Amino acid sequence: MAKKDPLLTVLKLTSEAEEQAALQLKSAQLAFQKCQSQLEALRNYRLDYMKQMESHHGKTISASYYHQFHQFVRQVDEAITKQLTSVADADTQRVHRQEYWQEKQQKRKAVELLLEHKAQKARQEELKLEQKMADEFASQQFYRKRRQR
Repeated sequence: MAKKDPLLTVLKLTSEAEEQAALQLKSAQLAFQKCQSQLEALRNYRLDYMKQMESHHGKTISASYYHQFHQFVRQVDEAITKQLTSVADADTQRVHRQEYWQEKQQKRKAVELLLEHKAQKARQEELKLEQKMADEFASQQFYRKRRQR
């Protein structure tokens, strides 16, 4: 029975680690996109609200309505500021996960390269052995023919 190469186990482990890192990256990318979408929604909401107020331009509005409008816009602006922080945090996390995935990918490729070099070396050794056996067989035939004469 052929001995199992320990590098195959290492390859399996590095491949699994890379897959996990890829899943974490995908999750971080989705979280980043969600944060960006929420930010865009808040900005659109603020814009719509401003347009709504603009439609009252030239009309008489009460001081309390005007005060409530500004207070609400201030709250939306605060929410946008918080969401900008969330987007930045999510982007940082996404970049970190991408670097982590690339690191795992490099490790897997390094193990694959080691296995390929090892296999190539084994093939070369096998070819040398075959050539040696062929040379030995040829020389034995040569000596047999010489003896028969």
